[in-house]
Amino acid sequence: MFKNIKFYLSRNFKLAIKLNLDGAYIPSFYKDYRHLNYKVKSSFLIMGSAHNIKEVRIKETQKAKLIFISSIFKKNKNFLGLYRFKKLSNLTKNKIVALGGFSSSNVKKFKLLDCYGLSGISYFE
Repeated sequence: MFKNIKFYLSRNFKLAIKLNLDGAYIPSFYKDYRHLNYKVKSSFLIMGSAHNIKEVRIKETQKAKLIFISSIFKKNKNFLGLYRFKKLSNLTKNKIVALGGFSSSNVKKFKLLDCYGLSGISYFE
C-alpha cells in the first residue's frame, strides 16, 4: 500500500532502529551525540536542521547526511534570504534542503540555490 514511502522519526534513534525505520531527524536545538554509539544499517539516513554555520558543523559531526537550512524566505528569527542561504550551504559538502517560506511566487528562485531539495508547509497547503 505504501510503496516507496520513507519513515523517519525525530530524535528517538533507539526507537527508529528498533522499528527498522529508514532514519531519524535531528532538530537544530538537539546537540547530543549518543546516537553515534548505535549500530545502524547502512541505508539508515540521519537528517538534521540548521540555521547558521555553528549548527551546520554540529549536524556534520552528528553524521547528518541531509541538512535542512532555514529560513530562506519566511521572515522569522532564522531568516537568511537567498544570498546568506547560498553562502551557508556552500560551506558544507552535505546534501542541503531549503526550508521556509516557499510560495507560488518565489518557488522559481529554487533553481538559483543549487541544493538537493526544498521543503515547506505553506507551499503545499
